[in-house]
Formats: sequence, C-alpha cells, structure tokens
Amino acid sequence: MSKRDYYDVLGVSKSASDSELKKAFKKLAMKYHPDRNPDDDSAAEKFKEAAEAYDVLSDPQKKSTYDQFGHAGVQGMGGGPNFNDMNFSDIGDIFGDIFGDIFGGGRSSSRRARRGQDLQYNLNLSLKDAVLGTKIKIKVPAQSQCNDCSGSGAKPGTSPKVCSACGGSGQIRMQQGFFSLQQTCGTCGGAGQVISEYCSSCSGKGTIEKVKTLSVNIPAGVDSGDRVRLSGEGNWARDAQPGDLYVAVRVDDHPILERDGKDLFIEAPIPFYKAITGGSIEIPSLEKNISLKIPPYTQTGKIFRIKGKGASHIRSRGRGDLLCRVIVEIPTTLDKKQLKALEEFSKSTDESKNFPGTDQFKKVFKELD
Repeated sequence: MSKRDYYDVLGVSKSASDSELKKAFKKLAMKYHPDRNPDDDSAAEKFKEAAEAYDVLSDPQKKSTYDQFGHAGVQGMGGGPNFNDMNFSDIGDIFGDIFGDIFGGGRSSSRRARRGQDLQYNLNLSLKDAVLGTKIKIKVPAQSQCNDCSGSGAKPGTSPKVCSACGGSGQIRMQQGFFSLQQTCGTCGGAGQVISEYCSSCSGKGTIEKVKTLSVNIPAGVDSGDRVRLSGEGNWARDAQPGDLYVAVRVDDHPILERDGKDLFIEAPIPFYKAITGGSIEIPSLEKNISLKIPPYTQTGKIFRIKGKGASHIRSRGRGDLLCRVIVEIPTTLDKKQLKALEEFSKSTDESKNFPGTDQFKKVFKELD
C-alpha cells in the first residue's frame, strides 16, 4: 500500500511552522495512542504513521529532501527509524519532549530537551571547489564544557546537590485522570540539580565559548542551499549529547562559467576569419584549458558540447557537459590595405549563394512590403 503524503497525515500545509507541526502531531498522538485505543489495531497504525510524518517534517534536512523527492528521497535517510518495526515505548523515547507533557517521558525526554543547540556556519565556495569537492578548515565559536568545573557549573571543590523538589529527575509528575502529566521542575529548571556556589569561570552555566578549528570535507557537486552536517560539533550541553554543526554552502559566481544543474556554460569569441577557415581556440574549464576545434564556416551562436567536463551532483553519479557558445567577432580597426582586400572579397561574394540567412531575411522582408 502506498504511503500517504506526510502533510495530509498531519493535516498541515507545506508552510506550517514548527509549532504548528508539533501541535498537529500532539493532537493525533493523543487521539490514536495505544493507551487510549487498547483493542484498535488501526489506531496503532495511524499513531505510527503520524510519528513517521512528524519525524520527517520536523527535521529541516529531511523535510527539504522530502519536498523535492517525496517518500523515495527520505527512505533510510541518515539511518532514520523504521516506525513500523518499533514499539510504542521506543517511539515515546524518540519524541520524549512531546510525550513528556502528555504521557510521561522519563529521563529520556529530559535529556532530549537539554540537547545541545545546533549551530550553522555559512560557507562561501568557489564554483571549482563546489563542483570538484575540497577539504577546508573553518573556525567556529561554540559553547564548550568549562574545564574549571568540568561542566557542573559549581565552584571548584563543591558539587551540585540533587534537587529536593523533583528528586533529581528534572520533572514534576502529576496524575490527572487517566494520564500521568509531567512538567519541568520549577526549582531546578529541569536540571535535576541545584548549585549553591557558582563557578566563577562560567557563572554556573557549565559552558564557556571557545573557537574550534574544524576540518570539513566538502563533497563534489554541492550547490547553493546544500548543508554539510558535522555531528556533535554544535554547542555542548550538560548531561546530554552536544548539538550538530551545519555548514551551509553558498557558491560564488564564476567570472566566465555558468552552472545549470550538471552542465556548465561558457561564451567564447572567435575571430571572423577563423569562423570562415576553421581552426582551434582554447577555452577554460574547472580543471585545465581545453582546445576546441572550430570547423570551417562556423556561424555565430553555434554551441559545442564537451562531454564530461561539466558539474557533478551530490545526488547522482557522473558529471555533466561543458557547453561552449561561440560568438563571431569582427575587428575594431583595419588599415587601408586590409580594407581594400576586404572590399574585393565582398564584391566576389555579393552574387553568391553563401548567405542563406540574408537571403531568407530579404525574402520575408519583400513579402511584408
């Protein structure tokens, strides 16, 4: 059976905000959760369908891929979960920050809520580096663990104490009817610990800003709008996984070459005599100059295709082509001897049938007169 469109599953538009997506998923999760529908297999399937849709649409990278390529584009993307094969407690762990408020989420939801913040680094690349790939070093300011307090936030020589209000869980649980409701502890702010004396280096935050130097492998074929993820290189967080760093690519314009998907385009001038007699010209590519053979009687606007010298693409194999459009150029000045020779040449061609374009233009012009 074919999968339903994820936007239809959640009942939202493609422009839905993060809060709208979360609200829609919460509504469906409460309606179809197995605890509410113990003997309804169809409700269980709808619950898993909603979880899968939210998992994709709430992730910017997965959402972008899904919008372009549909379900085929996100199948197995990044080793994502297969919700059909998962039990409901595992799904609850994945979306602990959502289920923590309505079904209880335990420790996993607390850790998820305190996951380190993701960062983005905007990187400008030359067309050559984008097409062929490269390895670069970048410097990124990020929140790192404070060495003086080892990330605890407490003054060296002291330790945080377990929060008496929540018992160290970071959550206050209340029973309301059928459901166990869970809220962040107001005493410790969800940390599960209380600090009496703060570390002077980090003022109790447990983190300080450091500039990290990172090596980034840019795959061949990236284009403006693509992002390279460096897992765990975002902001550090206490008792949680650090966030990720996303390197957002913007490709600079090339002075001569233009890119269109996997193909590159270039316009090259050729002297008028070489267009008539033929010869060769040298044109640039991203790797080395190419000698292009010009056959006799080449007209302006003629496009030559050089196979395999275009761009690559990160989502497909092979490289495109380099397309060269030639523009016949006339000299800007001639001496008297050259002009006389050209006049004699012109007279010898006036009555010939070597200018089909001119003849066709005259024919149409006469028909309109």
